[in-house]
Amino acid sequence: MLALTIGFILDLALGDPHNPLHPVRIIGNFANLVEKLFRRICRDKLKIAGALSWILIVAVTFLVTLAIVKTFYAINPILGVGVQGILIYFCISAKGLKVEGLKVIKTLKSGDIEKARHQLSYIVGRDTAQLDEKSIIRAVVETVAENMSDGIIAPLLFAGLGGAPLAMAYKAINTCDSMFGYKNDKYIDFGYASAKLDDVFNYIPARITAYLIIIASFILGYDYKGSYKIYIRDRYNHTSPNSAHPEAAAAGALGIRLGGANYYFGKLVKKPTIGDETKIIEVSDSYRTNSILFVVSVLGFIVALLLNVIGGILWG
Repeated sequence: MLALTIGFILDLALGDPHNPLHPVRIIGNFANLVEKLFRRICRDKLKIAGALSWILIVAVTFLVTLAIVKTFYAINPILGVGVQGILIYFCISAKGLKVEGLKVIKTLKSGDIEKARHQLSYIVGRDTAQLDEKSIIRAVVETVAENMSDGIIAPLLFAGLGGAPLAMAYKAINTCDSMFGYKNDKYIDFGYASAKLDDVFNYIPARITAYLIIIASFILGYDYKGSYKIYIRDRYNHTSPNSAHPEAAAAGALGIRLGGANYYFGKLVKKPTIGDETKIIEVSDSYRTNSILFVVSVLGFIVALLLNVIGGILWG
């Protein structure tokens, strides 16, 4: 419980540390090596190669983290708690998500839309070169809403269930999807397992996140009834089985419309819309999304603590 608290407070205070020794970067570098290895071993069976890569990356991440935690606990319990707290901190990105979104909004408010488009390109997959002001704001709100699940709630829940080892294993799952889960010629087969298993491990967190957004909307005085209504109606309006859940709850709370068609690598991709356009989206909606983000993070932390306590009772 103390390690979880340390990790959560460190993230709120410091945000995401950008350095080459960040564990997620190390996982990414390891994933690159594993991909090359299994592509050579299973040249004609890329789905198998991808599945074996996923197993090795996630297993090694879990076991190495477990070994680190146990080693430091053996040296000194207080040191062990501190190290585990730091490792959990590396898995959460509440402040980092807020900061990256605000960079885009601040640049947009300064009047430099070209720079805002460029800044946005770092946090979204869509083409940003032709986006107007409202489309940029929409992209920021969508990104913050969607990533509340895999950037905050999911790692908190896994940390609550199994400490730093399970939280870091989740980050490995997330990293595999980010690196391999593309439907292009290179990864359509190799990334199949990574994409599907990421959907599996995010299934429950995405839905918990949506309900936490609804609760947060009530706490903040936003349209919690609209949040619930749009969530129930539009939660499957996405190619991903999970992404629309937090987006729908956020869209309903803010009274705005998200989703719709976007260009990806020069190709127009038509997607269903999420929410009703009861008002025109504006910069203030990005700030309100950040307010939801903070309250959801605190609520998620409380849920994680409860899981930690329950797990302690069940497993002694």
